[in-house]
Amino acid sequence: MNSRPDFKRRRQLVLGLFGVGAAGLVGRGFDLEVMRGAFLRKQGDARYLRVVKMPAHRGMILDRNGRPLAISTPMDSVWIDPQQDSDAKGVTRLARLLGLDAGALDEQVVRARQAGREFLWVRRLIDPELAHRVAALKVPGVGLLREYKRFYPMGEVGSHVLGFTNIDDQGQDGLELEFNTWLTGKPGAKRVIKNGFGQIVQNVDQIRSPRPGRDLVTSIDQRIQYLAYRSLKAAVVAHGARSGSIVVMDPNTGAIVAMADQPTFNPNVRSDYVPRLYRNRAVTDAYEPGSTMKPFTLSAALLSGKYTPDTEINTSPGWYMLAGHTIKDDSDFGRINLTQVLQVSSNVAASKISLSLPPYYVWSMYRDFGFGQITHSGFPGESPGTLHNYTTWRPIDQATMAYGYGIAVTSLQLAHAYCALANGGVMAPATFVQPTAPVTGKRVLPQHVADQMRTMLRSVVTPMGTGYAAHIPGYTVAGKTGTAHRLTNKGDYAEDKYTAVFAGIVPATRPRLVAVIMIDDPTGGKYYGGQVAAPVFKEVMSGALRLLDIPPDDIDVLQAGPVPQARGAVA
Repeated sequence: MNSRPDFKRRRQLVLGLFGVGAAGLVGRGFDLEVMRGAFLRKQGDARYLRVVKMPAHRGMILDRNGRPLAISTPMDSVWIDPQQDSDAKGVTRLARLLGLDAGALDEQVVRARQAGREFLWVRRLIDPELAHRVAALKVPGVGLLREYKRFYPMGEVGSHVLGFTNIDDQGQDGLELEFNTWLTGKPGAKRVIKNGFGQIVQNVDQIRSPRPGRDLVTSIDQRIQYLAYRSLKAAVVAHGARSGSIVVMDPNTGAIVAMADQPTFNPNVRSDYVPRLYRNRAVTDAYEPGSTMKPFTLSAALLSGKYTPDTEINTSPGWYMLAGHTIKDDSDFGRINLTQVLQVSSNVAASKISLSLPPYYVWSMYRDFGFGQITHSGFPGESPGTLHNYTTWRPIDQATMAYGYGIAVTSLQLAHAYCALANGGVMAPATFVQPTAPVTGKRVLPQHVADQMRTMLRSVVTPMGTGYAAHIPGYTVAGKTGTAHRLTNKGDYAEDKYTAVFAGIVPATRPRLVAVIMIDDPTGGKYYGGQVAAPVFKEVMSGALRLLDIPPDDIDVLQAGPVPQARGAVA
């Protein structure tokens, strides 16, 4: 008789095994869900649920008419998570696509992994088409991050005023730096789910909304800025000059309408960084202004009550000795009044007038006009120039400062001072921001003296004056030429190197614009301010007057036509 198999024990064994397995699964589930659930969820979220920044674009910089001078455009940047096991072949393809060295990129990833980093930039701010091709590679751990790149529509035309930003869209120079806090936006934040490729597959929730930067409306007029840049560049090239600068201001508000320098740079292309090209010379570089200082010396004389526009000074024989130094004119002008002192630009007369006044009195006048101190325009790196205290002056110092030697100014500083003459003796604060309310200035000269000085300066821009090349048919122009020998590194003056300057006001009867042009070290035989800088004033202001629709104020001159310049007026 055959014995039957014992299925009962087998069933018990199988059921026991199932029971143990089920108990193990329940225990494991309890451990994962209850005992370690919070930790594991945190770890999972750390890998797939991320908090990412929501970029906020930088505010635009606009000209006074709302035209964009600087704008930020969204672009993508490529990054990689070094802690993820990226496909080696994929990283190689990525490097090749981005024009990078695959071996160098791999080394960077290894070093970042060893340092415990979870984020490494691969290449920033790539164009949209390239970003699309990067995304199509689907390399694990590689992602795209939205950022913003700054663009400057005017290129090199407005580069020195605007400055530039770095790759993080933060201001580094110019108005971009001065108003960085104003322009910078505040990034937002959101939670997202990312896949194994580091790509966002779902937005979970928004933690904080991004706040864009505020727009900055400047006082710059894009049209006049272009005129100033073009004319200055042409003059620097034509005269083979080392450099040049121009500042155009509204004397009634202190607004800086245009500012340009040569040489310049393109802020959109900064692969070759040359520091000297990035310097805003109109604000940072101080120079001896030559005879453009004479109006301020004569303003002190008129204010003293000892002189009037008709007071005569004997300049014969065209030179005189002072403390072993020779002060001379281009010609023997004989006896001339104060108006003619400006018209023919007599150094002899200006120095004699200055020496007849107390040093403190002359120094105070220069200080009141802003020399030896910054204009407080807010532009980074602004130079105060040089004006030594009157207690250190020798007679020769007081004499030479009267015609622009021994004192140093910037083009912005000089333009600001001429604004006070144009604005009836009131100096409005210099500003790069478009005024939105009436401007309160500081009186530095009685109105009747300022009016007298402006009338006297009109004689300079006549056929008998040194600045006739700045005359504009149909408009009255008040201005002053200046020519100064350049200092050498040895501290003496070069006989064949000059700084040519012209400062002007137009229309002289109802001032609307002031401009200062400086051409540094012109060559080719012409170096006087009246020859080199004055024509730039005429070209720029002629265009600006038309653009601003400022009506002519000198119809008689317009009808009479041009008159040949008198010989000898070349200062």
